Amino acid sequence: MTAGTRRRVVVHPDGGVLAEAVASRLVTELLDAQSVRRPVHVVLTGGTVGIASLAALARHPARDAVDWTGVHLWWGDERFLPAGDGDRNETQARDALLDHLPQLPPANVHAMPSADAAPTPEDSATAYAAELARHAGDGAAVPAFDVLLLGMGPDGHVASLFPGHPGLDVTGVPTAGVHGSPKPPPERVTLTFEALAAARQVWVVAAGEEKAPAVASALGGADVHETPAAGVAGTERTLWLVDAAAAGDSVPGSGSGDGPR
Repeated sequence: MTAGTRRRVVVHPDGGVLAEAVASRLVTELLDAQSVRRPVHVVLTGGTVGIASLAALARHPARDAVDWTGVHLWWGDERFLPAGDGDRNETQARDALLDHLPQLPPANVHAMPSADAAPTPEDSATAYAAELARHAGDGAAVPAFDVLLLGMGPDGHVASLFPGHPGLDVTGVPTAGVHGSPKPPPERVTLTFEALAAARQVWVVAAGEEKAPAVASALGGADVHETPAAGVAGTERTLWLVDAAAAGDSVPGSGSGDGPR
């Protein structure tokens, strides 16, 4: 982590409670951010808990307190598949949340170009990099994301940055095409570590006993080539939001579930 970055681990009883807590926390952060700046930029994630968190946000009683016209939504990675494919993070996010937000302008939803809109993952990555730059500050490659949500696989991967894969060492660009992913589908598009590092807050969300070794490895400071999740941190705050099963027997610096803040 960078100097001055705060890291906190919050443990919730199970995946269902975790998803509800992430939704409540996100509503609070969006309202807080909108009180001091606009627009607000959020990076979404897929995965079981990530999508469950978006569904929880869709039914949250304070959902409409957020001014969604001032929120821009991005993705940390995407499966390089045709638009509307059920395995795309975008498709799942639309079903879980975005289609339930009539205030959200379509232009504020920044999906990674699909396989029927770009010839290759690299073309999709280049187009997405250009889109990110259009909304970034002067001289920046990406916006200063207010909240960046990341799921984590049992192997410790985040976004589509997998252990031992070339994407871990990509520098100088905010996005990269991925080939030969160990998790299907093999072709993907991902933000790079440099883009992830632009976020004010990074929230790593993980649930399930199968995640416990990777959680322990990442929090223990493993090399990113072994456990990529060890290499992510927000410029202001880093939150590990996990359930008891993912926390395992011992999580350094763990706390208890304590509501949205």
